[in-house]
Amino acid sequence: MHDFADGAQYLAGRSAHGTSGRTYTVVDPATGAEVLTYALAGTDDVDAAVAAARAAFPGWSGATPGERSDALHRFAAVLAERADDLARAESLQCGKPLKLTREFDVPGTVDNTAFFAGAARHLQGQSAGEYSGDHTSYVRREAIGVVGSIAPWNYPLQMAAWKILPAIAAGNTIVLKPAESTPLTSLMFARAATDAGVPDGVVNIVTGTGPEAGEHLVGHPDVAMTSFTGSTAVGRRVADIASAGVKRLHLELGGKAPFVVFDDADLDAAVHGAVAGALINSGQDCTAATRAYVQRPLYETFVERTAALMETVRLGDPFAPGTDLGPLISHAHRDRVAGFVDRARSYARVVTGGAAPQGKLKDGAYYLPTLIADAPQDSEAVRAEIFGPVLVVLPFDSDDDGIRLANDTPYGLAASAWSRDVYRAHRATREIRAGCVWVNDHIPIISEMPHGGHRASGFGKDMSLYSFEEYTQIKHVMFDNTAVAAKDWHRTVFGDR
Repeated sequence: MHDFADGAQYLAGRSAHGTSGRTYTVVDPATGAEVLTYALAGTDDVDAAVAAARAAFPGWSGATPGERSDALHRFAAVLAERADDLARAESLQCGKPLKLTREFDVPGTVDNTAFFAGAARHLQGQSAGEYSGDHTSYVRREAIGVVGSIAPWNYPLQMAAWKILPAIAAGNTIVLKPAESTPLTSLMFARAATDAGVPDGVVNIVTGTGPEAGEHLVGHPDVAMTSFTGSTAVGRRVADIASAGVKRLHLELGGKAPFVVFDDADLDAAVHGAVAGALINSGQDCTAATRAYVQRPLYETFVERTAALMETVRLGDPFAPGTDLGPLISHAHRDRVAGFVDRARSYARVVTGGAAPQGKLKDGAYYLPTLIADAPQDSEAVRAEIFGPVLVVLPFDSDDDGIRLANDTPYGLAASAWSRDVYRAHRATREIRAGCVWVNDHIPIISEMPHGGHRASGFGKDMSLYSFEEYTQIKHVMFDNTAVAAKDWHRTVFGDR
């Protein structure tokens, strides 16, 4: 694993120390132990990173799609070689179980890199024809320029990949700001790009605070596009800053995913799906199952069996083979989650969990898997994004009610519907307003298909060719095939002269 002694910034192919004059300490959330103290980036570092990206843009955007593809294929190979180091660093800074980072985060990132290596060869416009007299038209897809991206702390490696890969595959260069608490794997990712032969300045990392480094990056006049993943509240701030420069904007924001269980569902599958979907990454996932709506004939059995299964989930050392669930990202965030649950006791039933474990885990930011039942639809636990290992379960009567309740949220990122009736399932996928609706499953993602939301969950897509196209701009080109058409047009407008 890289020791990061040479700094937590990565500019023009080299590590560097931040110049803000302030430091930040990365803490292992499983133990509270200090992992790394580094100098934060300031506005001067952002300026240097943008300048490096701008300088690299002509050469990288001018490379052939095949040349960019070859570089990304080498990049994927380097990442695969370093998979174990990446998995360990991700587990250390986030508290994720090592089996999760080894089986999900890192393989998914390598697969994404390989996918965009192939996608790089598909930067194509559209062949057209003579739509206007003797003129031939066609459409070009071109790189936009320097992309400024801000990634969250819940999936540092994957979010870095989701932002960097489509941007550079299309010929852009990028400056990424990771979360201050989780910079390790973003820096390792950028170093792997350089070692794979991606030119200096194509991928740059600045690790600083949101109000200083982040806002300066979004508002920088040489940044042509902004991509942000995080809370809806911060997304609004990013949009305000970006709008002043009329920048292209990509936002993946909060979520409050409904998990709709119809009365003909496979109950055992739904219970297991709910526990996995609610507790993935300790519930720190915008697509996590957070609101389970269960048709009344199954409701009490679902609550009982889901609570029982949650109680078998093993919390522990992220590096221990038997650990199912790690800590939350920090003690402060653990206390925030606990506050939601404690307040819910006044209006709902906390069936299981609802506390921090004691004993050998007491020093970490752990919180027990928690199930809340019978909360009113307009309550805080149902409306707000808790972002922890908490599932709220509510009953519904008719299919109309289930879909109405699922849509009763400002968010629209993801959802799932559970039924063995194909007509019911198709209706749910059609009428639930979300960027993704899974049927009889919750949470799987693949590189070939898009991820992104509607409404307060933002707009734009990650992964897939849809994401690739978002990092391009379209240009219409028109040729006069006669060499006299311009004269004819001049005569039509101005008369004979």
